[in-house]
Amino acid sequence: MDIPTVDFTTMDRGTLTLLGSGCCVLLSLHFTLQLLSQHLFYWKNPKEQKAILIIILMAPLYAIDSFVGLLDIKGSKVFFTFLDSIKECYEALVIAKFLALMYSYLNISISKNIVPDGIKGREIHHSFPMTLFQPHTVRLDHHTLKLLKHWTWQFVIIRPVCSVLMIALQLLGWYTNWISWTFTMILNVSVSLALYSLVIFYHVFAKELAPHKPLSKFLCIKGIVFFCFWQGIVLNILASAGVIKSHHFWLDVEHIQEALQNVLVCVEMVIFSVMQQYAYHVAPYSGDIAAKMKMGKSE
Repeated sequence: MDIPTVDFTTMDRGTLTLLGSGCCVLLSLHFTLQLLSQHLFYWKNPKEQKAILIIILMAPLYAIDSFVGLLDIKGSKVFFTFLDSIKECYEALVIAKFLALMYSYLNISISKNIVPDGIKGREIHHSFPMTLFQPHTVRLDHHTLKLLKHWTWQFVIIRPVCSVLMIALQLLGWYTNWISWTFTMILNVSVSLALYSLVIFYHVFAKELAPHKPLSKFLCIKGIVFFCFWQGIVLNILASAGVIKSHHFWLDVEHIQEALQNVLVCVEMVIFSVMQQYAYHVAPYSGDIAAKMKMGKSE
């Protein structure tokens, strides 16, 4: 029996773009589900691993969401806003879970006023522009940790509220350009403050968090959240300025910036899903760390 073959040379570039993006989605799902199944198999610490599962699912969710946007790239502005809202509301949840994971590693509970004595009194050095609102140097205590938590959680609240308002205003036909840029500014400040608080948290507890590879974990979060956010802003600016237009690309659509953002996100989520294989490895829960350390020494 003859096996049917696919002639890619006869496909138009738009179809090839969809096909390539679909392959990226499948790869992102493959790597994520592989890691997810490993954590479920070695389910030793539900508190930490629940947070990890929520975090690693962000990459395929972003990829799937962006691919759906590509399937209807001639959709309305409301449709694209709705898709972005799904991603960005989930990223707010991920930031909250990431902070909860760090607290778990450090045995900190702000609600129960549990702050280990060994970390109290450490210096936190703020940088500009935070020094406009905070002293350059502050001492770590329960109040300071609570403030860092609030700086993170404000984005968890502001992001969904802005999403609902943006969709409602577009449905009512009141979503003008100046309102769009107002929301952009608000969200930019909000996400920057949340990520700033995570950076401060990382620097203060770098020594205690070192065994948990916090830098790689943080880079995965920051890469997906911050990089994708600014990438979308840059594409919007370039499209508004007329630098990129539909006829410049094979994606002949009205909202070229959203279409390009979706293509790029599909590709980038493969990279981040691979990074997460290392950052959120199952070894701490499978009991393989000691064995791997012995193997490393023997080599």
